[in-house]
Amino acid sequence: MTEPELAQRPAVSVEEIQQEWRDLKLKVEQAAAERSTLEAENKTLRFLMERLIEHRQRSHGDLVNFLVDLVSKLPINDVGLLVSRLVDHNAEVCEVCVGLLKGKVEAAASKPALLRTLEDRKQALKDAVKPAVEELVRLETPLERSMLEGLVTAPESFFTPSIVRANRCFVKGQVPQERIVREFGASALAFFEDLTTDKRFNPRPKPEEIVLGFKDHFERLVQQDAGLETAKKEGLLGLYRKVQRSRSASAEAREQKQVFARLSFILELLRYYENQSTEAPDAVFAQRLPAAVEQMALSNAGTDLDEPTLARIEELLAFIIKPEHRHMVVNNLGKSWGAARTLKHLLALRAEPVLDLEHALTEFVRHLIPPPPQPAPELQALVSLLKLLGPDMQRLMVGSIMSSDRRFRDELTELGRAVAQQLGLKGIEEAAKAASLVPPETERQMVWADIKDRILKREDAAAVAAAIRERLHTRYDVDEVKESWLALIEADPVSFIRVFCQLPYLPSGKIDPLAHAVMQVYVGRLLHEKYAAFYHKVVNSLRNMFKANPHSPTLNSFMAMVKWADAASADRLSLEVGMPAPA
Repeated sequence: MTEPELAQRPAVSVEEIQQEWRDLKLKVEQAAAERSTLEAENKTLRFLMERLIEHRQRSHGDLVNFLVDLVSKLPINDVGLLVSRLVDHNAEVCEVCVGLLKGKVEAAASKPALLRTLEDRKQALKDAVKPAVEELVRLETPLERSMLEGLVTAPESFFTPSIVRANRCFVKGQVPQERIVREFGASALAFFEDLTTDKRFNPRPKPEEIVLGFKDHFERLVQQDAGLETAKKEGLLGLYRKVQRSRSASAEAREQKQVFARLSFILELLRYYENQSTEAPDAVFAQRLPAAVEQMALSNAGTDLDEPTLARIEELLAFIIKPEHRHMVVNNLGKSWGAARTLKHLLALRAEPVLDLEHALTEFVRHLIPPPPQPAPELQALVSLLKLLGPDMQRLMVGSIMSSDRRFRDELTELGRAVAQQLGLKGIEEAAKAASLVPPETERQMVWADIKDRILKREDAAAVAAAIRERLHTRYDVDEVKESWLALIEADPVSFIRVFCQLPYLPSGKIDPLAHAVMQVYVGRLLHEKYAAFYHKVVNSLRNMFKANPHSPTLNSFMAMVKWADAASADRLSLEVGMPAPA
């Protein structure tokens, strides 16, 4: 701006300057007040945001824990993997929430109960390895001491090929070639036989895979060898005596096998819990662990079951987290011989709670008491086994013996009285009479459960139909007919068709007087939309029968039975199967 322009502006009076100053002061004060209000609002919003994020973090953690509880109840194999993913997701959400506030994680989120239980159980299994290893070392087994002691710090090494081979040799009374060469040199191989190399099937095995057996007169051959050092001779003879002692039927050899089986059980279970995402539970709980339990309890054929043995087995079973896995181990015992089956029934009846108590008692009685013409069991043997059960279970077992149909009723009654007297049980006969007075609803459930079991076992269709007819004649009402229908649809479609065709015919060849009414109910239910899924399965089975053989007797009989019950339903069924309507 030039000087002439400045000179042309009028001078501002003092009054104007004072007036504008007051206005400017008011505006500054108003701006300061608004700034203070905005700061207070920002603090309030930040506080609300922090509360919101904190609430979100906590609620998400509660939601994850709730999902973990639900997932842990699902009948799937990789529950541990799903739970771990949920926990990792929860940790990531917590980190994001904390990052929004530019703060730090105050404390780690609490782990779900399933993971805490899993970690506690794995630690308990690791702690149980050391006492078992120390006991094997004390018993002077043929296994290498350094190998056993290494299992305490590295339990997973139990499944390495070298240790698996050493364990197999321990069971069979053999030794690995690599151990002999390492401890005694290649010259010591002259005292052993190669059990692996075979000219036809395995001509060139790997050196570390070769297994050796002791030659005949091993001790004499070692002592006569002049080129072998004295220390090596003593070592070879000591190893030979250990192997022979572990193969004998002595109490010391039996104890070695029991401790080794216990160690195998612990390490197998620990490996499963460490690798749940890759280990199949069926292979562990239905094959490996039952074999270890049988070896621990029945390492010698002449050994009777006793309370300490069962207590040790139950301690091992307590390491298993899921009850269904424990029942899987027990149910897969006894597939080889009688004593193992006795062990299975005893463990099942000692469990808490007992699954299907009535069935368990009946099966144990069937195992203990053979039918004629086999001799009845000895009283003392029976009493010694029942002493391994609690008093309440003893009473139930004696009552089951007295009410069983395995032998003549008088014989079993006398046997039950004698057992009760030996066990010091009183009031057995009164309890048996009271047990026979079963409520109608319970009795009906037991009868139909037995028929369902026979259907699922695919027994002869005529026998199953006879059992259904017998029950319906004993008690004929709406509930019984409904139970018979529910029992039938649990079978596969082919079994259903066969039983359906047999239902009307009595053994004499005549028609059952109740058959027509019952078959009408069955056909009506079969075509009802409530049972559409089962109806489609039956139609598919009939269609396959028609394609394979249009003149199939089973197919034609079934269609004739449906027409006998309801002609309109038979026409509809024939149309869907693709066959001509029955004449």
